Amino acid sequence: MKNLWNEFKEFAFTGNVIDMAVGVILGGALKDVVTALVNMFMGVVSAIIKIPASLDKATAQVGPVHIAYGAFVSSFINFLLLALCVFVIVKALNTAKSRFKKEEAAEEVAPAKSDEVVLLEEIRDLLKKNA
Repeated sequence: MKNLWNEFKEFAFTGNVIDMAVGVILGGALKDVVTALVNMFMGVVSAIIKIPASLDKATAQVGPVHIAYGAFVSSFINFLLLALCVFVIVKALNTAKSRFKKEEAAEEVAPAKSDEVVLLEEIRDLLKKNA
């Protein structure tokens, strides 16, 4: 039983699981922000093209059948904006990460040459000069 507990602790508290949990929580919060953005966007669009501000209840009538397409359109717009937000965030993080790596690589200094290497280079230079 103790071994099982240790395995669970190792799994649950590794960086990847905690990072994933933070991502899920932030994703839920981002969804609410995007939904509010879609509602604002639809308000502007509805004022411009004279459609109802909420597409959730939009329907089309084909003969005797009512087709409720509004919820799909609204969800699709939510999806597109959420995907755009996630793309922008990931792109910004990758750009920042690559800049950090470039700065880190620039700070690396070549190791100092040993006395033997310096002496061998001097001998080589003298041999080239005399040849």
